[in-house]
Amino acid sequence: MAHRIVILGGGYAGVTAANRIARRLDGAEVTLVNERATFVERVRLHQVAAGESIVLRPLRERVRPGVTVVVARAGGIDLDRREVVLERGASSGAQRLPYDTLVYALGSQAAPAPDDAVALATVDDAWRARDRIGALAAEPGPVAVVGGGLTGIEAATELAERHPAVRVRVVSDVDPGSWLSHRAQRHLRRVFGRLGIEVVSGSVADVRDGAVQLTDGRVVGAGLTLACTGFAVPSLAAGSGLAVEGTGRIRVDGTMRSVSHPDVYAVGDAAVPELPNGRDFRMACATALPMSAAAGTAIADRLAGRKPAGLRFRYVNQCISLGRRDGVIQAVDGDDSPLRMILGGRVAASYKEAVVRGASWFAAHPGPYRPARAVPA
Repeated sequence: MAHRIVILGGGYAGVTAANRIARRLDGAEVTLVNERATFVERVRLHQVAAGESIVLRPLRERVRPGVTVVVARAGGIDLDRREVVLERGASSGAQRLPYDTLVYALGSQAAPAPDDAVALATVDDAWRARDRIGALAAEPGPVAVVGGGLTGIEAATELAERHPAVRVRVVSDVDPGSWLSHRAQRHLRRVFGRLGIEVVSGSVADVRDGAVQLTDGRVVGAGLTLACTGFAVPSLAAGSGLAVEGTGRIRVDGTMRSVSHPDVYAVGDAAVPELPNGRDFRMACATALPMSAAAGTAIADRLAGRKPAGLRFRYVNQCISLGRRDGVIQAVDGDDSPLRMILGGRVAASYKEAVVRGASWFAAHPGPYRPARAVPA
């Protein structure tokens, strides 16, 4: 019987893992399970929210021949029986999909947000935000972007550039881009000023009735509130009995193999490797792709009787779009700490676009995995 490999999740991580495994393993039965039939470029959702159209390509066009795509939701994992419980809808009921090796690549989801706010974690979120923003552009009203992290910065600048009549406010308890170098922060402030983006410092207590209420009693008016306060992982891993860390991400070793269940691998936002130097990885496409490539290679090596090399990876930069005509590229050390060197302006915007296109291409065409040099402990 062919070795059955099931990958949960059809984002960057899942597609990369599926293609790497199918490329290196002849005769394995590779199945990719995803809730949607299309591949979504998640790093473009702020563009969709602002009104730009993106192409949603069928997953079957993004995977190699021999990979079976199953459109269903993973509702549970039976680790003892090595089965995934699939939910295809009320009429179909639950079905069970057996596996010999499981790759968990379900990624992350929006952190809990008030009911009156719109998140930017799925393409449905982005479409909902786009429709609301379109109405505000016709009858101008303010948009409050809650969160000064990467998602909040990209969403705010994209909206302000595309809809200059809409007043955009970033509400955050930390300075937007506070993790960047001083030079990058100065560039960010200049772009905010040019686009007319207002920064409101404070912690959010509630969002309701067209306003953001702060903990100090202030009220920020908003025709639409975008919740960009971070990401969380699905509870499926912890609920199934896999060993997870405090936030629910699966604990894996240097080959992306679960520390509690050796027939399970985890990659992308939902996994946290236990590496000798104790470093932590940020949730990002730049992390998910090498993790997935390493996992696919490790699975193929183990099934062929070879010892896997494991993940050896370093960061190079952080890429932030500031609308379609500006951006900031922050050079970083191997451990992701910012360096002084940055790029800004149109060059940075073009660089970021090339990186986004490259990530999508790599997921569909992952070549031989060559570990990068080891990151110093």
